[in-house]
Amino acid sequence: MSDRVGFLGLGNMGAPMAERLLGWPGGLAVCDVRPEAVVRFSAGGAATAASAAELAEQAAIISITVVNDAQVREVVTGPGGVLRTAAPGTVVAVHSTISDRTAEELAAVCAERGVELVDAPVSGGAPGATRGALAVMVGGSAAAFERVREPFGCFADLIVHAGPVGAGTRMKLARNLMHFVSFAAAAEAQRLAETAGLDITALGKVVRHSDAVTGGPGAIMLRDSTAPVEDGDFWLPILRHVRDLGEKDLSLALELGERLGTALPLAELALDRLGPGLGVGAGPSSERHFS
Repeated sequence: MSDRVGFLGLGNMGAPMAERLLGWPGGLAVCDVRPEAVVRFSAGGAATAASAAELAEQAAIISITVVNDAQVREVVTGPGGVLRTAAPGTVVAVHSTISDRTAEELAAVCAERGVELVDAPVSGGAPGATRGALAVMVGGSAAAFERVREPFGCFADLIVHAGPVGAGTRMKLARNLMHFVSFAAAAEAQRLAETAGLDITALGKVVRHSDAVTGGPGAIMLRDSTAPVEDGDFWLPILRHVRDLGEKDLSLALELGERLGTALPLAELALDRLGPGLGVGAGPSSERHFS
């Protein structure tokens, strides 16, 4: 028998995720502070609840997609929260990106009531949720992971058991660190291109096209360790080649920036850290010399 899923929070992410669960064999119940948000779900056959506590009376797995740590705490442990009515054995899945410490603290409180909490942040945005193509990073027990894996498969096509409670959030934070550092690098690249008189919308098209082919920054995330690459390792010549190309191109970009009077601090940092970050040490182009 499939567990009924309760979904709390029907915003930009929660709504398309919950919509993918409308056909879930165990049934779906939904809850949102905005009554109008639940209308299309009730029309689609989902049960509705006026509070987190009422939702917990109707579901054995509860997915939470709210904004921040304070809201997660409120809907889990507040006066009208899930723990007020959740039966022992209920699994509470927090999809919101919160502090890993918050996840651990709430899991301990839930455990006192026989309820398991997993932190299960997602990656892929609303478009990924709509297509059922999210990645979910789950922190929790193996048993809880097995309980949630099948319903999560309605809105995700990659579900990773990251480890114990808190591990899912730590993986999401590492993933988003790369995401937003890349955004800052994109902004720096646009400034250089704009100063050079280029069409930065055309540059954006080139970046999206080539990243779709090469895989972007994730293309180098294939090793199982960040330790220095040893002699004889399969990856050594490959990553040295990546380093040499990167150092050459970064040096050329920095020289262009200097000629144009455009500061490129992220490029400076990348030139200094690329080789060591890849585990192969600095290469011959890591030090720049300007006339």
